[in-house]
Amino acid sequence: MAPGLDLSVLADEVNAHNYTIPSKDGVNINVSSVLDEADSILDRASILDRASILDPASILDPASITQDFDELRFEAAASRQLDVLSSTAPPSSQLISSPYNNPGHYLDLATLDTPNLIFAKALTALKPLRSDYATAPYLTSLSFPAVLSFVRSLSQEAGYTWKKHTFYVVIFRSQLQADIDNDLLYKLDYESHREACESGGLLKYWFGKSDGERRNLATCFWRSREDAHLGGLGPWHKKARAAGRTMYESIRFSTHRFTITDGAEEIEFEGWEEGRQ
Repeated sequence: MAPGLDLSVLADEVNAHNYTIPSKDGVNINVSSVLDEADSILDRASILDRASILDPASILDPASITQDFDELRFEAAASRQLDVLSSTAPPSSQLISSPYNNPGHYLDLATLDTPNLIFAKALTALKPLRSDYATAPYLTSLSFPAVLSFVRSLSQEAGYTWKKHTFYVVIFRSQLQADIDNDLLYKLDYESHREACESGGLLKYWFGKSDGERRNLATCFWRSREDAHLGGLGPWHKKARAAGRTMYESIRFSTHRFTITDGAEEIEFEGWEEGRQ
């Protein structure tokens, strides 16, 4: 994914680190065990333009990328926007940051500072690593080792020294009622996401498919807690919260500090505490 990467060097560097991501669930994730998850995107990185890493308007127009939900959720299709030399599509600063590849639902990279821009691009690699993500530990469910590798490689190629940076993450775990209005559910989610994008600071929104017991996982990555607060103030968010009482058997959300340490060596993941710097 990173522009101009020498992939053999990156592969050696990742293997040499052989680092783990600590989890409060008591599970450590070894990058080497999921390196294959990053390889398909790293292979495409060799055709990217080295000079465009930090240029907001250097990705492909979203119209050149699929709108297929499953490809965007489960195959990291948004990362194809970074294949700037593989297409004649015009450049853009509008990043597909959710399964909704539609106008009004994009992240404008021109609004971001360097660490948020790098992280937003790296999050295009996000996809599930296991089929039971609805109930499995969060850090083992999604491709965070690949995302972390991209943060590090993008920073290195851009000549940017990655310093410890914290993002605000919301996790939703839900179980739908057996008989619901799926069209209404889609509309509420679609319009709520549009509101959040218009408000600004939503770096990534991902959600999966409900399993056989109608359980699912959804998650949002925000630039800050303040952005998340403002993004949830719109009328569609209010409608969605009201509908949640009748559409879900259960729904619970949690908020977290998602910190990428110096040099993008590790992820620190913990519950959010107000007032902590």
